[in-house]
Amino acid sequence: MHLIQPALHTRRAFLRRSGQLALTGTALPFALNLAAIGEAAAFNATDYKALVCVFLYGGNDYGNTVVPYDDANYNRYSAIRGGGANQAAGGIALAKAALTPTLLNPTAPLAGGRQYALHPAMTGLAGLFNAGQAAVQLNVGPLVVPLTRTQYSSSDRATWPLPPKLFSHNDQQSVWQSSSPEGSTVGWGGNIGDLALSGNSNSLFSCISVTGNAVFLSGDTALQYQVSTGGAVGINSVKSNVYGSAAVKNAMATLITQNRTNLLEDEYNRVTRRAVTSETQITQGLAGVPATNAPFSNFPANNPLADQLRMVARLIAARSTLGASRQVFFVSIGGFDLHDNLLSQHPTLLGRVSDAMTAFYNATAALGVADKVTAFTASDFGRTLSSNGDGSDHGWGNHHLVVGGAVKGAAFYGTPPPVSVGNTSAPEDQWHVGQGRLLPSTSVDQYAATLARWFGVSDNEMPGILPNITHFGALAGRPDYPTDLGFFR
Repeated sequence: MHLIQPALHTRRAFLRRSGQLALTGTALPFALNLAAIGEAAAFNATDYKALVCVFLYGGNDYGNTVVPYDDANYNRYSAIRGGGANQAAGGIALAKAALTPTLLNPTAPLAGGRQYALHPAMTGLAGLFNAGQAAVQLNVGPLVVPLTRTQYSSSDRATWPLPPKLFSHNDQQSVWQSSSPEGSTVGWGGNIGDLALSGNSNSLFSCISVTGNAVFLSGDTALQYQVSTGGAVGINSVKSNVYGSAAVKNAMATLITQNRTNLLEDEYNRVTRRAVTSETQITQGLAGVPATNAPFSNFPANNPLADQLRMVARLIAARSTLGASRQVFFVSIGGFDLHDNLLSQHPTLLGRVSDAMTAFYNATAALGVADKVTAFTASDFGRTLSSNGDGSDHGWGNHHLVVGGAVKGAAFYGTPPPVSVGNTSAPEDQWHVGQGRLLPSTSVDQYAATLARWFGVSDNEMPGILPNITHFGALAGRPDYPTDLGFFR
């Protein structure tokens, strides 16, 4: 029987229980000592590393992102998506000739002559792939345990549990980020950040979002610090005159930051003081770093994802001033729920993703940290390979990109799925659950564990970060589902 729960005896669970014990009051000194012991045990980084999650909200269409290119599989793709004669565009299929500039040339060719190209709008990422700085992870999605289609269709959910609330946007966004449906309060990026706190002289800058609130960055201890594309978010009444009066501004600053005798008022002001101090630190840190605009100036304007990643690059440049040796970032772009207008809107979105991630890689190279920073894509789910007329519908497995100087690029990882709609009992349809929805052959936990291990997380800490990871890998009797996917050098 499989249970969706974290390992009960990890240091993270130990600290959580210690914190709960501390709430009783009498155990506070003892619990604080336990927490200090636990933090001292976390990995102590002597170099710098950063993970950057690029989330594509809405569920990206895998079929027109990583596109079959060899004739046999392209022709199947085109037939399913309504392509025209002689490999021309049609329906929601792209023309084969349009894919030639973004053909992916792996160092080791895929079996059976399989070939892929990226969407024609993704020339930048195709270039990074072919130069060895990017890789494609094929058919990854949430799994509790490894599944076949027969097991997926089984009524025995105790033996073959499914991820909660499949095909639901909000829930699958949360499952990707936290292993739990909507309402979860702790994400695996934040859990990784928990382990980095003791290695950063300012722990508040361990987990940073440039796109608003995201459960991905919330840890048991780590807080997600939010900035805008323009920098730290300040408190206006502290930064600027109020009603044109400096005296009112100073009075307001005193009121909201001074110590108070009331416990709740004092805690509120303590948090406010921290916000004021951190805003100053971020502003001063960014002022002292070299500009990172050049790599982003080679692409069209009006790219909100590029603006976010430019800020991440600036924050990385300020890492020494900010006291950070390990950081986790979160950026995002929406609009991928393309039940309609796939051919008209998808190219713009994928072009923005490609331009932004390419510029970001080039910025990290200019800063001399390309091998210390890894960006990776994630999304609610993939979509159906079959067309609904003008778009595609909610799916499951998806193809994703991993970019960075430490990535073992120019390679595909995972199992290439058959190009099929999965509506028969044929062997090639066993990796689909209907309409070309991919049954993931790689779990999010495997994907995340590979990223976390590169970041510095030890194997014995993994179950506290990724609750389902114990169901995969050799120790679980599933070496065909490894917990290290191999996409790092």
